[in-house]
Amino acid sequence: MCLVRHGSVVGAETRRFIGHLDVALSPLGVAQVDALSHRLERVAFDAIYCSDLERTRHSAEILAAPHALTPIRKPALREFAMGEWDGLTAEQIRTRDARAFEAWMADVGRFQFPGGESLPDLVARAVPAFEALVAQHAGGTIAVVAHGGSNRAILCHALGLGPERLLALGQDYAALSVLERSAGRWTLRVLNHCEPPS
Repeated sequence: MCLVRHGSVVGAETRRFIGHLDVALSPLGVAQVDALSHRLERVAFDAIYCSDLERTRHSAEILAAPHALTPIRKPALREFAMGEWDGLTAEQIRTRDARAFEAWMADVGRFQFPGGESLPDLVARAVPAFEALVAQHAGGTIAVVAHGGSNRAILCHALGLGPERLLALGQDYAALSVLERSAGRWTLRVLNHCEPPS
């Protein structure tokens, strides 16, 4: 499984929490995913999946084009729903509710976003979607284009890591992580590799 995070988005320089907001790829994001697409053009994918948000759909379309595949949308692969924090910067959140921000930083594995999801909520939808895709394509090769949070949740699950390790697994824009399954166990072959845009 090639696990890919979408490319950089419009407004990424403001470092806002975008969660379920439907934002587009920036020109840089398109270039990042295009560079990754060239790296992966010789991989024989059986299918390419993505969340249903624009930034992952567009990224998946770029990756799928050389393979003449149409990405299949899976809403369960969406990013955390960040509720009241969607669209805000860390500084704005700190100003509005310093106690909640510190609670999130202290325990990301159990924090409930105000009006949104917690990590267990994300895991409860993303991991079964991942397992279903694995079962559907047993012995095959697929790509999943998703988000920083959902990708990290999948990686932690596959590698048997607890939720406290979530942020230890880098997931940069347009980064590639590769999981390989053998004898019922996952091995991490690549983590957070980024191709430089040309």
